[in-house]
Amino acid sequence: QVQLVESGGGLVQAGGSLRLSCAASGRTFTWYTMGWFRQAPGKEREFVASISRNGGSTYYADSVKGRFTISRDNAKNTAYVQMNSLKPEDTAVYYCAAGRSFPAPAVRSYDYWGQGTQVTVSS
Repeated sequence: QVQLVESGGGLVQAGGSLRLSCAASGRTFTWYTMGWFRQAPGKEREFVASISRNGGSTYYADSVKGRFTISRDNAKNTAYVQMNSLKPEDTAVYYCAAGRSFPAPAVRSYDYWGQGTQVTVSS
């Protein structure tokens, strides 16, 4: 089992920045690709970004490419996503997830999920 806890969400104006964190506990963090997803009200959960087990490779959804940066600190068992130039359409609950394949943009590729953190971008 892997337990994931997200933090760092909040309310920000358009053009602003936030950094989300995902703290992992349980099984060995470096066994897992880490991914970020988001879900807006009435919409399906969608892929945001993923990072390979050693952090050497990353993969992004087109909608966030150039604005978001995913990273991980394996010594701290934590994954991050730095979100810059935020837009109102980025408003959603953001989830981190742990899976065994990369780049893994599909929800079904992940075995463990956090509870989510709300990000709201005002215009």
